[in-house]
Amino acid sequence: MISADLGKQLETYIQQLVDTGRYGSKSEVLREGVRLVQDRETRLAALDASILRGIADAEAGRTKPASDVFDRLEAKYSVMADQAEKSV
Repeated sequence: MISADLGKQLETYIQQLVDTGRYGSKSEVLREGVRLVQDRETRLAALDASILRGIADAEAGRTKPASDVFDRLEAKYSVMADQAEKSV
């Protein structure tokens, strides 16, 4: 069993969530909060891994000049804009 001092403000907020029927108990509120933190931590870990892959690619020379990427994107979106104009 976990016991935590959440402070008056959070205790009041949790009680309001229970009182309004949004949650059935204080434990439900806290479980939901922990699940949200767990989800955020999972997404942050995935982001960290992606950043590390990007750094490794850059260090290994697996990059393209930004001007090449911007030129390709500009051409792509120009075609898309032209197609959108023709379909109107």
